[in-house]
Amino acid sequence: MSARFEELAWRETPMGEISLRRRREPSLDVDVFEVKLGDEYLMSSLFTVAEIELSRLGLAAHPGADLDVLVGGLGLGYTAVAALDDPRVRSLAVVETLPDVVDWHERGLLPEAARLTSDPRTSLVTADFFATVGAGLPVSDDRPDATYDVLLVDIDHSPRHVLHLSHAVFYSAAGLKRMRRRMNDGGVFALWSDDPPDPDFTALLAGEFEDVDAHVVEFDNFLTGGTSANTVYVAR
Repeated sequence: MSARFEELAWRETPMGEISLRRRREPSLDVDVFEVKLGDEYLMSSLFTVAEIELSRLGLAAHPGADLDVLVGGLGLGYTAVAALDDPRVRSLAVVETLPDVVDWHERGLLPEAARLTSDPRTSLVTADFFATVGAGLPVSDDRPDATYDVLLVDIDHSPRHVLHLSHAVFYSAAGLKRMRRRMNDGGVFALWSDDPPDPDFTALLAGEFEDVDAHVVEFDNFLTGGTSANTVYVAR
């Protein structure tokens, strides 16, 4: 049986202390992996339904094949691994600003790490999504002309609740327009949010994309004994 609690990694970053923890959840008899940034819980392996749906809904909205996909935000890897489950995905670039998070996967500290790092379609890139793709720029100088069929983004809590003030401009009309420079014709942008559907943000998306949906994704919450919900925006 696993130890009740273990801190797997910890480091001070410009955004605060980041840590990866594993704890045993006796009520479910499972290991739970959690990421904290400062005092905030960023993610938990207990709640991955919406992260997986981000990939499923985003990819389902694209009718093409041989898809080049970019994921903004690596986290525990569930969004990226779900994208690899789609056989149409030709390449998957995952952009993560914190080198620690990339290191956790490369060291195999997380349950889905092996599936992600062993797939030849995958490239893990340590870069600031908002300063690169989010600003309409290439993610690296090695591929200055790279564009994508599907962009899946799960970084901030929501368009209104960002992890850093510098991210806020991305969720504006000007920010969305810059991001579109990295998208192929007919491309799909999908975004995870912890808040209910936001009519103002949906309207901003509708100003840049032809077809916009805000999907409410419900899932069982073992902590409350009820259900919780996230939002997945899909813009085509």
